[in-house]
Amino acid sequence: MNNLDIKALPILLKSLLQRLSKYAVIISVIAVLLIYCFLVLRINMLSQHEPSETEVNDQLKTSNRLKIDQESIAKIEKLEDQNISVQSLFKNARDNPFSE
Repeated sequence: MNNLDIKALPILLKSLLQRLSKYAVIISVIAVLLIYCFLVLRINMLSQHEPSETEVNDQLKTSNRLKIDQESIAKIEKLEDQNISVQSLFKNARDNPFSE
C-alpha cells in the first residue's frame, strides 16, 4: 500500500466502493442532513444581518426622492374636494394603505 500505482487505483477504488455500498443509504442521508443544516444556518445568519449606517446612507444618497411641486399638490387637493368618490378613495387609502 505504500507504493501507490496509477494502474492499481481503479482496482482500489472499486474495492472501496464495494465495501461502502452497504452504507450508501446512511451516507446519503447524512450528506442530505449536512446540506440541510448548512442551509438552515446560512439562512439564519443572513436573515439576522442588519445593514450598517454607512450602507443605509449610501443607499439613501443613490435613491432619487420624489418631488411634487406645490401647484400639483393644490390641484390634487382641489380635485379631491370636488369629487366625493375620490375623496373617499383618498381617505380609505390613508386609513389602511395595505387594503386592496
